[in-house]
Order: sequence, then structure tokens, then C-alpha cells
Amino acid sequence: MAGKDRKKQLARQRYERQQQRRRAQEARARRVKIIGSVLAVAVVAGGVTGVVALVGGDDDSKADAAASPQASPSAQASSAKPGECAYNDTGDAAKDVGKPPAKPAYDKAVKATLKTNQGEVELELDGKKAPCTVNSFAYLAKKDYFDKTECHRLTSGGLSVLQCGDPKGDGTGGPGYQFADENTQGAEYDKGTLAMANSGPDTNGSQFFMVYADSQLPPNYSVFGKITSGMDVLEKIAKGGSEPEGDGKPKTKVTIQDVSIAKK
Repeated sequence: MAGKDRKKQLARQRYERQQQRRRAQEARARRVKIIGSVLAVAVVAGGVTGVVALVGGDDDSKADAAASPQASPSAQASSAKPGECAYNDTGDAAKDVGKPPAKPAYDKAVKATLKTNQGEVELELDGKKAPCTVNSFAYLAKKDYFDKTECHRLTSGGLSVLQCGDPKGDGTGGPGYQFADENTQGAEYDKGTLAMANSGPDTNGSQFFMVYADSQLPPNYSVFGKITSGMDVLEKIAKGGSEPEGDGKPKTKVTIQDVSIAKK
């Protein structure tokens, strides 16, 4: 191969590698993660107390945390009128079904059924404490947004959750809008909790997680309900493990077939 042609080939290969790295970085930045800061060990040395934290997720989660927006007053929250919800466009819907109405449809508890290929999970959504979150979840359910989507992430250990709600099935997908956090003050993520996953403060979309064993998390994830029946389904899935082990895709394939919302 002539020297000139060889230089062109090397330049093209270099460019392709740069493009691949850029796409990978963009995907990591978009990925919706639950970053589990589990307080593991408190060490006192030289009068300084240090906390050793375990971070839920693979190495990508560290990059995701760095890429996530930092806590600040939310423009999304301030743009909503009293008694209404602000759903801000992001322009990248994994499945475009429009946006929920600004006025919440529920102001008290409402029942929902999550039907999967592994069995049914009954939920109670908290329309009183998390009206905008429940409004969004119910809207997406009624639009069949969740139908035929895989639950793409299973974690175990200090963070024990099944994460679902992404039509792409890789943790990067959302409904094309985001909304502010709700019901996070003093939030605890005990067994049976239903909460939203996010990529930073006030970045809720469609991804959510179900807690199948008590988990230690900072109160950064909107709690919008609880599991009332079907814990055995989640425990069966958890028992099957994940790939990679501890945090990855469930080895037992979980596909949401339908999410139904009870009538008022």
C-alpha cells in the first residue's frame, strides 16, 4: 500500500475510533441510573470521619453521575402553575405518545396492575404525595407506552431493585419529557417501594424501579407508590441473577405486557 493511502487509512481509523468513543460517552450521559450510595464503613482517622460508599452499578455509573445535572432550583418545578405539573420537552422520545395533561388526574391512592411474562405485580400509586409522578405513570400506561418493554436492570446486595420503563431496553430511553422530583424528603427505599429512576435532580421520565429487598439509597428518587402483591414474582426474578452479576440485565427475561390503571 502506498504511503499516502496508508496515511488516509490510519486517519480514517482514528476518526472512526473517536466517533465510537463520542457515541459511547453520549449514551452514558443519557443513561438513567439509580446511584446507590450505601453507607458501608465509617472510619475515624486523625480526627476526620470518612465514609466508604458502595456505588450501585458498573463503572459507567460513575461517569453517569459526573454527567448528571447538579442539584439546583428546578426550572421545571417553577414553570408549573399552582395545582399543575410541568412536563418539559426533551425531544428524544423512545416511544412518542405525547405528554400528560398539566392538571393531575389523581389526588389519592389508585390501584395499578403490572402484567409481565413472569407474573403480575399489584401496585398502589400515591396520588396524594406524588400527583405529578402518578399522573405521568398512569398517562403512559393508558397510552400502552410500557407494553412489550423489557425490564433492563436488576441489582442485588445493598441496592436490590428491578428497573423498568425504557422502550429501548438499555436504560437510555424516555418519553420525550422530564418533570420534577416529588415526595423525596426523608424518603426510604424499603422492600415494596415503587420509585422513579433518574439521571440527576428533576430528570424523571418513564423509568421506574421496584424494590424487592430493603435498600440503602439517598433520598433522591421520587417515591410514588408501593407493591401490594406479587413480591414473589420479583423475588423469583432476583433469584435468577443478572449479567454482570450484582448489577446488569436480568438473566430471567422480564417483559412488561401491560400496565392497567383502576378506574376512579
